[in-house]
Amino acid sequence: MGADGMVQRAYKYRFYPTPGQENLLRRTIGCCRLVYNKALAARTEAWTARRESVSYNQTSTMLTGWKKTEELAFLREVSSVALQQSLRHLQAAFSNFFDGTADYPRFKKKSRGGAATFVRSAFTWDGRTLRLAKMDKPLDIHWSRPLPDGAYPVNVTISLDSAGRWHVSILVEEHVTALPKAEGKVGVDMGVQSFATLSTGEKIDNPGLRKRNAKRLGKAQRDLARKRKGSNNHRRAMLKAARIQARIADRRKDFLHKLSTRIVRENQTVVIEDLAVKNMSRRCKPETDPANPGHYLSNGQTAKRALNRGITDAGWRMFRTMLEYKAAWYGRDIVVIDRWYPSSQICSTCGKNTGRKPLNVRAWTCPHCHTTHDRDVNAAKNILAAGLAVNVCGDQRKHHNN
Repeated sequence: MGADGMVQRAYKYRFYPTPGQENLLRRTIGCCRLVYNKALAARTEAWTARRESVSYNQTSTMLTGWKKTEELAFLREVSSVALQQSLRHLQAAFSNFFDGTADYPRFKKKSRGGAATFVRSAFTWDGRTLRLAKMDKPLDIHWSRPLPDGAYPVNVTISLDSAGRWHVSILVEEHVTALPKAEGKVGVDMGVQSFATLSTGEKIDNPGLRKRNAKRLGKAQRDLARKRKGSNNHRRAMLKAARIQARIADRRKDFLHKLSTRIVRENQTVVIEDLAVKNMSRRCKPETDPANPGHYLSNGQTAKRALNRGITDAGWRMFRTMLEYKAAWYGRDIVVIDRWYPSSQICSTCGKNTGRKPLNVRAWTCPHCHTTHDRDVNAAKNILAAGLAVNVCGDQRKHHNN
């Protein structure tokens, strides 16, 4: 966020294109995907074969050459701005990879929909309607909420999801006013049975959206598996399964937005753990039974798979991201403590480390001070205490340096 409180914020809406607009948008998205994949293949081949690094400018030159070939002449039929932006997205993906914040870029698939980004030179906005390059009519946007007064889009991203829905994401700059100082400080312990437990003792239930829709989703996926790939029946079955998954994702995002906003509004300091969600939800290898070589222990494997599904269904990573950017907007503090901090082992009353406890132990009594603890509430209290200690030490170092 800028010093003057200006932030870039995206507003996402559904829109309903005419047949002509949909035809053009599908071709644009397809061309963006093609350019992205060809540039990714060229950069990968240059490095693996010759140890050469290919820059964004070099891929832009490649794009100019591709347009001049007879085979790829259709690239000239869509907005050149959108094609250039796909190359910029690839460059950003490589930058994140080299920074260690993301995996190596992957090829885009048609089955997952797609997107195309337009900057100001490729659209017109009159305060009420949005018209993209090469279109004679504005988009029919369902304005579920208004844009900020006087805001002019920085860029516009058109996306088609796997459920066949069209969305437009409008990025604008707006002034965000920090919230008044709050007295609250809270530690948050993430879980599966309870989505989050707060140091205040409050437990937020996990909506379990995938579990609640497992029967419908499982039937749709079994129907899809029986269809011949490439057939119309396969496409219809794939769309049906994708719509169920999209509904689950929408409800999860709505739940996370409401909860993160409430926590940020009520508390000046929020302390969370630095959870390695990717490692925690990684598929494990089947364990062999030592008494019967060649046989596998199915119970532990089944429990691990159930835990993995619970973690991925909860959306911990998305929740942390929401907390961080909303805290930055509204003048709150987010403190992240080390993932190896033994929050479940320490007694929050006397501070003694009582050792590791199996996950099925949900309540325990401290052998030193004889205080009975709820496992999750105790962990949340320890997370808050550790975070406040880190915050105080950081403030002291800052003042010392000054």
